[in-house]
Amino acid sequence: MSEQETLIEFPCHFPIKAMGKASADFDRIVVEIVNRHVENLPEGAVTVRDSKGGKYLAVTVTIQATSREQLDAIYMDLTACEQVVMAL
Repeated sequence: MSEQETLIEFPCHFPIKAMGKASADFDRIVVEIVNRHVENLPEGAVTVRDSKGGKYLAVTVTIQATSREQLDAIYMDLTACEQVVMAL
């Protein structure tokens, strides 16, 4: 498989998960980063879940992905953010 090929067929629904230390604005930060690359997030696209001990938050944003380049850009921005511990 070449570097340009992907197993994902676009457009598609794609969940992006970011985890970070629990704070009042972590979910807002993640959504702002994703919004830089996605035109309109539909209602219900964002879910937030606390870790068992409450120290971390997992924010999942389900988008209509249009390309591998779009996904790469989102993940690069998320991982560049200090508050994001992990992006999946």
